[in-house]
Amino acid sequence: MAMKRDYYEILEVERTASGDDIKRAYRQMALKYHPDRNPGNAEAEQKFKEAAEAYDVLRDPEKRMRYDKFGHEGVNGNGFGPFASNEDIFSHFSDIFGDLFGFSTGRSRTRAQAGANLRYNLTITLRQAAKGDEVALKIPKKVTCPECDGSGAAPGTSAETCPQCGGAGQVRFSQGFFQIAQPCPACHGSGQYIKTPCPRCKGATTIQETRELSVRIPPGVDSGNRLRLRGEGEPGVFGGPPGDLYVVLHVEDDPVFQRDGPHLLLTQEISMVQAALGDSIEVPGLDEPMRMEIPKGTQSGEIFRLSGGGMPVVNTNRKGDLLVEIRVLTPTSLSSKQEELLRAFAEAESDKPMNKAKNMFKKVGKAMGLD
Repeated sequence: MAMKRDYYEILEVERTASGDDIKRAYRQMALKYHPDRNPGNAEAEQKFKEAAEAYDVLRDPEKRMRYDKFGHEGVNGNGFGPFASNEDIFSHFSDIFGDLFGFSTGRSRTRAQAGANLRYNLTITLRQAAKGDEVALKIPKKVTCPECDGSGAAPGTSAETCPQCGGAGQVRFSQGFFQIAQPCPACHGSGQYIKTPCPRCKGATTIQETRELSVRIPPGVDSGNRLRLRGEGEPGVFGGPPGDLYVVLHVEDDPVFQRDGPHLLLTQEISMVQAALGDSIEVPGLDEPMRMEIPKGTQSGEIFRLSGGGMPVVNTNRKGDLLVEIRVLTPTSLSSKQEELLRAFAEAESDKPMNKAKNMFKKVGKAMGLD
C-alpha cells in the first residue's frame, strides 16, 4: 500500500498556516486540477481528490489537531478517508464549488425563503428625540394575497407539479465526471406550475398595499439610530418567515439648542450691566425654563454648565448637561443720561493707580518722541 502524502505538503502550506490560508490554498488547487480543466488526466484527478481529502481534515480544528498529533492514523477509521467520487467532493464542499464555478451540486435546496427587509426614513424633532414619542407610519409593502392565501393559484384550484422538473425544482445534466443541477427554467426552482393564476395577484402570491404601523421612539435617540420592527418587512416565499422593517431616524436641527451627543449647547445674551454686576436669569430648557446665576465680571464667551439639563442617554436614567455660552451685548443707542454715567465710569477707571501709572509712561514716551 502506497504511503499517503502529508496533507500540508499536498496543499503547499506551512504547518502553522491559518484557516484562511488553508482555504485559499485549497481553492487554488481545486481550480488547477479541476476535472473539467484536465479532461482524461488521471494524475490531475488524483491530485484533485488528494486536495479535497487534505482540506476536509485541515479545515476542521479538531481533525487538524488529531492529524498534527497522530498523523493519518489520527483521522482514519472515522469517516475521514478518501472520497469515493468527484460527486462526493462537490456535495461535501458545496460552498467552495458554488463560489468557484457558479453551479449547484445537485442537492435539493430549501425552498422556503425569508422575506426582504424594508427601510423607512423618519424625521423627528429634537423634542421628540428628548421625550420619546409614539409615531404612526404608513408603509407601502407587499403582503400575502388574501384571495389565494399566498398560493398564487385561483380559488378552487391549486398549483400543479412542474412537468419539466417533476417537482424537483432543478434540472440535472452531466458534465465531465459529475452532475450539475440548476434551477428549473420553467418553474424557477419552485417545483410547481400554476395553471390558473389567482385573478388578484396574477400568480405572484403577494399584493401591494399600504400598512399603518405605530413605532415607539425611546428618549435619547439620535440621527442614524435604527428601530427594528420584527416581521413587518416583505412576506416570505414558500412558507419562509417575513423580513423586518428598519426605521432609520433623522433628528432635525433645533432653533434654540445645538446637540453634542447627550449634551446641549445654548447661546444666552446678557447686558453689559448684568455681566459687570452679576444677575440671576432664566434660560430655556427642554422641559421648562432653568435658572442660572451670572457671576460678577462675566466675560463674553464664557460657558456655564447646568447639570442634567441635556438629552437622556438611551436605556439609562442618565442625562447630559446644558452648556450655556454667554454673549455680552454692547449697547448701540444710549440716552444722554446713560452716556454721562458711562463717562463717569471711564473717568473713575482712569483714576486707578495702575491706570495713572500707564498714563504717565505714555506722556513721558510722547515727550521723548517714542510714541
